[in-house]
Formats: sequence, C-alpha cells, structure tokens
Amino acid sequence: MSDRPRILVVDDEPQLTRVLRTGLTSRGYDVRVAADGLAGFETFTDWHPDLVITDLAMPVVDGLELCRRLRAISPVPIIVLSAKGEEKTKVEALDLGADDYVTKPFGIDELLARVRASLRRAATPGDAAPTTLSAGDFQIDLETRKVLVAGREVHLTPKEFDLLVYFVKYSGKVLTHRTLLAAIWGGNYVEQNEYLRVFVGNLRKKLEPDPSNPRYILTDPWIGYRFSP
Repeated sequence: MSDRPRILVVDDEPQLTRVLRTGLTSRGYDVRVAADGLAGFETFTDWHPDLVITDLAMPVVDGLELCRRLRAISPVPIIVLSAKGEEKTKVEALDLGADDYVTKPFGIDELLARVRASLRRAATPGDAAPTTLSAGDFQIDLETRKVLVAGREVHLTPKEFDLLVYFVKYSGKVLTHRTLLAAIWGGNYVEQNEYLRVFVGNLRKKLEPDPSNPRYILTDPWIGYRFSP
C-alpha cells in the first residue's frame, strides 16, 4: 500500500484531469480522478484521500453539493477550481467548507503550492490547546494576550486580538467575510461586512510596515482575506 499523499481530482473535463493527474503524480502524489460529484463522493468513501480538488460546475452532482457532502463526514482539505466570474459560487463553496480555491486558467505550480499548504495545515496536530501561537513574524501569547510582530510588541483591542488569532490559526487559507464575521462576532453579524473592513483596516495600521501595501493581511477581492505571516 502506497504511503504517498492521496489526492482525488473531480472534474468533468478529461483534458484537465489528465493534466492534473500527470502533474500531481510526477510530484509524488497518488491520484485518482472522477468525472462528477457523485462519482467523486463514491471514490472518496472507498479510497479516503488526503485532499480533494474539485471543479464547481459539473453534471449529476456539482462541486457545491460535493463540498456539502464531504464536509458532513470528513475534515479532508478541499480545493475548488473555479472560472473567472464565479465569485458568488466560489464564496458559497468556501462557506460550505472548502479550504481554498484556484481560478482557471492556472499554472500547475500555483496549484501545487495550494496543495502543499492545505496538506501542511491538515497535518498540524490540534489535540492540546496551545498557550502560544507562532507563525512567521508573529508570536502571540494567548494567556497574557501579548503580541509580537518581528520582535516589536503591538497593543491590540480585544476584538483586534481575536481577529488576529483567527488569522494566525488559519495562515495561508482564504477566509470568507462570512466565516470571519461568524467566528469573531457571531452568526447574527455575517452580513455586516463593514465591521470586518474597519477591524482589518485597524489591524493593518498596527501590524503592517506599509498599511497601504499590506504584506500580512491580503485581500482576495469579493471573497475575503488570506493571512501571510
């Protein structure tokens, strides 16, 4: 039995699945493909892959429904493939539990980077609740609520601190507006995007060397934010 990471690719375009199978296999991954969401779900339950890459627009069962079904039974990382102009569907997929997205057309190196990041996050142990968080330039003490950025102490309000901690915990993952609002302010605030804009703006002023050209809190237009520590 292979100990290579297993990746399931679900897409109804045979040419694309051939390219992805070849590219991923050559990088050491064990790959299987399915042509629609129903076949993809059946393959998932039989094979138990480490990561799923799925298109959104497919016959029989589409990518949104596949995300919903997978998330009901597994925390497996899911990367969705979307076409330009599908921002609404992309956001819906992320809110249903997808971990990341890549917009077509894309290069194999871009997809591989997202695959590595998703597998790395999934492999991070989460059993014991940590008292400190460390990522890149950021060191956070969760008990004293002390924040260091590149060795410099930064003073944050309670909500700014909570938002930063959430960003750090999910470094590299695209986070939708709804996800962030629900996590920090609760389910009653998921439509209040202005809350998020204000607090992200405040965090950038305190954390970024150049707030007008952020390097840590990156905007994914129409989608949300991605934290790069």
